[in-house]
Amino acid sequence: MAALSSRPKPPKRSVLVRRAQRVYALLLETYGEPVWRHPLPAIDELVSTILSQNTNDLNRDRAYSALRARFPTWTAVESAPVEDVIAAIRPAGLANQKGPRIQAVLRAIMAERGALDLAFLRDWPVVKARDWLTQFNGVGPKTASIVLLFSLGRPAFPVDTHVHRVTGRLGLRPDDLPADKCHAYFEALFAPETYATAHLNLIRHGREVCHARRPECGRCVLLRLCPYGRANKSNRL
Repeated sequence: MAALSSRPKPPKRSVLVRRAQRVYALLLETYGEPVWRHPLPAIDELVSTILSQNTNDLNRDRAYSALRARFPTWTAVESAPVEDVIAAIRPAGLANQKGPRIQAVLRAIMAERGALDLAFLRDWPVVKARDWLTQFNGVGPKTASIVLLFSLGRPAFPVDTHVHRVTGRLGLRPDDLPADKCHAYFEALFAPETYATAHLNLIRHGREVCHARRPECGRCVLLRLCPYGRANKSNRL
């Protein structure tokens, strides 16, 4: 009877930590220290990140600017006719979904906290803070982690589709680990002081080199570390 085939054993944690450190260093050497756009207060970042879902940065920024120009405060957004909010954020796409969603999140925060202020999350453990934010419809782990990391200075690691794809090809995570379960996993793999830089440079690498289709493995600075790239010689052309 033929022996049953088995999957290769996953690398030891120490190996993955060293690989993550090397990935971080190579991307930093290649792209430099990335600069996050002008930091926003946490509520502003929350709304902006909801607007960013399923669109690009330009459309997000256009919609956010239009919303702020139309309504002077978030309380005004919360209490406005929903059709006015939808009209303001139309450049972001899916406005009929995002408008009611933004209003519902603002109303829920006001009802629970008595103010549209998320500064209290600075004093909470990251897991608790992320769980609290993700209780609201339309706020997933990525959105919550962006707010925590970039607005509140908390050690959270956001994972978007580019980060998920690149790290999967690099073998930095289990193949079957979905993006919404990766945040705590990468928080244990990367050093906290590298979270923002690693997140932003992985996104840039995914956009510019490690495309979903036809990745340009031949010019990838991570090729020697990448099982996917080494196995797919056709992508090196």
